[in-house]
Amino acid sequence: MATAAVVNRAWDDLATQVQPLIDTQPCVLLGVLLGGVVPLVQIAGRLHGDFLLDYCHLTRYGGATRGGTLRWVQPPRLSLQGKTVIVIDDIFDEGDTLRELHAACRARGAAAVHAAVLVRKRHGRAVAGPVPDFVGLEIGDEYVFGCGMDYQERWRHLDALWALPGPAPAAP
Repeated sequence: MATAAVVNRAWDDLATQVQPLIDTQPCVLLGVLLGGVVPLVQIAGRLHGDFLLDYCHLTRYGGATRGGTLRWVQPPRLSLQGKTVIVIDDIFDEGDTLRELHAACRARGAAAVHAAVLVRKRHGRAVAGPVPDFVGLEIGDEYVFGCGMDYQERWRHLDALWALPGPAPAAP
């Protein structure tokens, strides 16, 4: 799907795209657990300057291969009041998670909300709300894992992206 070298170039590109925000505004990088933990570490480690790191846990998958109802596990811990929030996540599919996060950050007083994702899926389905400002890689409509994304709660730690053969599996 995407080798470790391709993914590393995508991490570098994402950091280059985000850096101007870090240089000019008070920023919070907000990782979306669990999938966003790898992108948060990879992008933050490539940035320079002063910014805050935080996380939240919002999930739709819970180990399944199809997303379900959004569920908050942990809201952001830091004050977002007056700050530029850069949501860091692994993948953008139909936008449900980003729409919810964008609204939650605005409700907490964020001056601006941007999003950076390693992967954006290309498909014909409707997209709900805002789209990522910064995208590392675009892929087709397939089930991928590695680089934060899992297959049945495994393989998030892989440094390359892998895809299941055939169409994305149906929910059990």
